[in-house]
Amino acid sequence: MKAALGLIETVGLTTAITALDAASKAADVTLVGYEKVIGAGKAVSVTIQFVGEVAAVKASVEAGVNAGSRVGTVLSHRVIPRPHEEVDSLIKRFEKNIKKKESKKTTESKTKKDLDNKN
Repeated sequence: MKAALGLIETVGLTTAITALDAASKAADVTLVGYEKVIGAGKAVSVTIQFVGEVAAVKASVEAGVNAGSRVGTVLSHRVIPRPHEEVDSLIKRFEKNIKKKESKKTTESKTKKDLDNKN
């Protein structure tokens, strides 16, 4: 586990992507997951989760919140320095989920290309 976990919860995908872009550019952090929840604040919320060194995560969360707030609504944000080992196991599940999502998209893309080539 890296030294800190950063979370930014936004309303909508555009706000989340804007926040993630700014957070990723601000410091050396790694995206480990994201969650979509329907019904948060009567809308769709997207929470991005990333890890890195404590100072990097703090800078990234601040940059992400500022950027996200300029284009939409940031519901909440948090930096958890040196998370407990139970949180570490949750982070590992986040990482597995994001890898599964990426793998599924790659497979779907290959299938679509194969179908296009046959036509």
